[in-house]
Amino acid sequence: MSKIVVVGTNHAGTAAIKTMLSNYGSENEIVTFDQNSNISFLGCGMALWIGEQIDGPEGLFYSDKEELESMGATVYMESPVTHIDYAKKEVTAIVDGKEHVESYDKLLLATGSQPIVPPIKGVEIKEGSTDFEATLENLQFVKLYQNAEDVINRLEKPGIERVAVVGGGYIGVELAESFKRKGKEVVLVDIAETVMGAYYDRDFTAMMNQNLEENGVKLALGQAVQAVEGDGKVERLVTDKETFDVDMVIMCVGFRPNTALGNGELETFRNGAFLVDKKQETSMKDVYAIGDCATIYDNARDDHSYIALASNAVRTGIVAAHNLAGHELEGVGVQGSNGISIFGLNMVSTGLTEVRAKEAGFNAAVASFNDKQKPEFIKHDNHDVAIKIVYDKDTRVVLGCQMVSREDMSMGIHMFSLAIMKHVTIEELSLMDIFFLPHFNKPYNYITMAALGAE
Repeated sequence: MSKIVVVGTNHAGTAAIKTMLSNYGSENEIVTFDQNSNISFLGCGMALWIGEQIDGPEGLFYSDKEELESMGATVYMESPVTHIDYAKKEVTAIVDGKEHVESYDKLLLATGSQPIVPPIKGVEIKEGSTDFEATLENLQFVKLYQNAEDVINRLEKPGIERVAVVGGGYIGVELAESFKRKGKEVVLVDIAETVMGAYYDRDFTAMMNQNLEENGVKLALGQAVQAVEGDGKVERLVTDKETFDVDMVIMCVGFRPNTALGNGELETFRNGAFLVDKKQETSMKDVYAIGDCATIYDNARDDHSYIALASNAVRTGIVAAHNLAGHELEGVGVQGSNGISIFGLNMVSTGLTEVRAKEAGFNAAVASFNDKQKPEFIKHDNHDVAIKIVYDKDTRVVLGCQMVSREDMSMGIHMFSLAIMKHVTIEELSLMDIFFLPHFNKPYNYITMAALGAE
C-alpha cells in the first residue's frame, strides 16, 4: 500500500481523490491538505450567483470534506502547507494551529492558481490574507467562494451603485453582465483593444463588444489602469485616458500558477507552472501536478502549454489518479475548449485563433461562413450563426474553430475539439457525415459550407 499526499483539494484535487478512492480505494492511503474552509467551489458559477441568475451558491459545490472522508480519505481543511522536503518525502502543514509533518510515498500537487495583483497604485492585498482581501474597502479580487459572498454582501448595502471591472477576459465580461443585471452602472476596463482576445479573433470579439454596449455596459478599452483611489474605500479608478467615479472595483486581470511549494526543485514552464508529462508527473519521480498549477499538452500546438480551465483541472486529476495508484494512463491532450453566454449571445471556441496560430508559426488560413441555423421556412427560433475555422495551409489540418449565435449551437464545438485532437484536415471536415433535419439545421449546413469554402 502506498501513502499518497494531495496538496490542494479544489477541482483537480477533488477529481483525483475521488478517482483513486472509487477505483482503488483499498490499495492506497490518501491524505489531503487544503488551506481553505471549503472545497470544489465552481468559480465559473460566481457570476451567475452575483447576478441572481441562480437561487444561491449551494449547487456550485460538487463535493465536500464529509464526502471525501466517507470514501476513505484523511482530510485536513484550513491547514496550509508551508514546506515540502522532497528528499525526505515530507509535507509540513499547519493543522489546528500547530506544525504537522506528514510523510508520503507519492505526492500530488494541486495548488491551483491565484489572482495576479498588478503593480497599480492603491491595489494591494492585506498581508497574510489567504482570501485575497484588499487593503482598500470595496476593492475586490475574485477567486474563492468567500470573494463572491463578500461581493454579494456588499451589494446588499446602500452606496454601491457604480462598479468598474478591470479585465476583459471571460471572468471580467461575465461579472460586467452580472452587475448590470443587478441594476448597477458598469464600466469594463482593459488595456487591450477588445474583450476576450485570448479566445476569439477581432471579427468575433467585435460582436461581443457591441452586445455589451447595447446592454448598457460602458467599455473603456485600450486604457491602462494607473490607480485606484479613495479615502479608505474605493472612490475613483484612474486610467491613462480617463477617470471614473466608482463605488467598487473588481480586479480580474488574470491568474498565475501557485507553485511556490516547488522550492525551485521542480522543472517549470515559462510562466512558472510545473512542467509535467502526459501522465501528469513532474520532473521528479513520484511527484505529480494537476490543474492550474501545471502545464497540459495542447494538441493544436502539439506541445506543452498552459490552459487554466476547470474542465482541464478535472481531466488532469483523473489521469494523475490512475498513475499515482500504479495503473499507467496517458492523457490525450486538450484543445482548450471554452464558451460564454452574455445577454443571450453565445460564443464558443476551441484550439487556436487565427492570430494565435500565426504567432505559433503555422501557415494559418481561415474558412468562414454566416448563415441561419435552420432552413428559412422555419420562422421561429431560427438565429444567425457565424463560424470561423482556422487550419494550416500546408498540412490542411484543422487548428481551431470559433462560433457565435443567439442559438445554442454549443455542442458543435465538441466536434471541432475532436477534429483537432485527431488531426482532421479541412477536406475531411467538408465531407463529414452531418445529419440533416429542419428542426435542427440546413441540408447544406454552416459547418460544411465553411469547410467547402477553404482555399
